[in-house]
Amino acid sequence: MIGKLVLVALGGACGASLRYLCTTAAMRLAGDTAWGTLFVNVVGSFLMGMAAILLVERFVDVGPRLLPLLTVGLLGGFTTFSAFSLDAVRLFEDGRVMLAAGYVLGSVVLSILALFAGLVLARAWV
Repeated sequence: MIGKLVLVALGGACGASLRYLCTTAAMRLAGDTAWGTLFVNVVGSFLMGMAAILLVERFVDVGPRLLPLLTVGLLGGFTTFSAFSLDAVRLFEDGRVMLAAGYVLGSVVLSILALFAGLVLARAWV
């Protein structure tokens, strides 16, 4: 149990650091962290779909041991709907209601589609 907890913690630290780098880059490139959060949620959802299949069905020897590190840890730290929620409310409070609505709809729909694409791609590979 302690070993899995350490893996989750290490993965979470790496995922959160990657998320920070993405939102920082988005701020520099687009002037707003919301685009970085959208990016990590979509990419993270795609990777979660891939991992859900590959770690269980393709890499059966090491997959179950890597599951806590990569899914709960790395991808859990990388994607976050708390940051998404904060960005959406900030856009709304700034009076950018249409942008906030598009951001919420785009984040949810694109993230679900990305996860589905990850599942399909991983199943095709397996």
